[in-house]
Amino acid sequence: MEVITTYLEDGGRVMYVILSVSILGVLIFVERLFALYIQNRLNARSFIRQVVTHVENRRFREALDMCEISSHHPLGRVMKAGILRANRRDTEIERAMESEMLASLLTLRKRISLMALLANSSTLLGLLGTIFGLISAFASISMASAAARQDALAAGISTAMYTTAFGISVAVPLLVFHHILSNRSEKILIETEGGATTLLVALTGVVREIRAPNSAKTDGSTEIAS
Repeated sequence: MEVITTYLEDGGRVMYVILSVSILGVLIFVERLFALYIQNRLNARSFIRQVVTHVENRRFREALDMCEISSHHPLGRVMKAGILRANRRDTEIERAMESEMLASLLTLRKRISLMALLANSSTLLGLLGTIFGLISAFASISMASAAARQDALAAGISTAMYTTAFGISVAVPLLVFHHILSNRSEKILIETEGGATTLLVALTGVVREIRAPNSAKTDGSTEIAS
């Protein structure tokens, strides 16, 4: 702990700003990690298969019940929006699911872009600290004696480089965090798009069968929920 404190003090005030950026980045990463990996956890493939099976067998009530999941994964809301409009035109079903997907997009990507901003900021703050350090070093050289100038210059440059090293040390993990979160949010969106497309195809086929002149409703399970 003492080593870290000495390191921060040697680098100047900018070191504490970079430290604040790193703490903020870690907090955002942990919060987004929990949201995307724990709260949005869902076996999407199995879920889509079960919902579509209910729809294909005209068990719309069961399909809607399936969509009432505890997970925050947008797949349940998107598919529910489509099933609730199963007796409407294809464009209306598609539009309803797209609307849900767009609303989910904002939630999924919330604060992820901030990770990239913090990574770039820490790098630039490191360079800024180095420039301030060099200015301070050259100022001290001008006031030092001829014999002490070389030592003053070496000490000043050494101190100035602390901020660059620390800034890059913070930026690299933040960029890795950004990559992890971006990949996860992208995967959730792809799963949701796949589920919406599969459901739309299934609904189109089922509704056409129901509307066909010779199609006979055999029991109450064929009625579309509204």
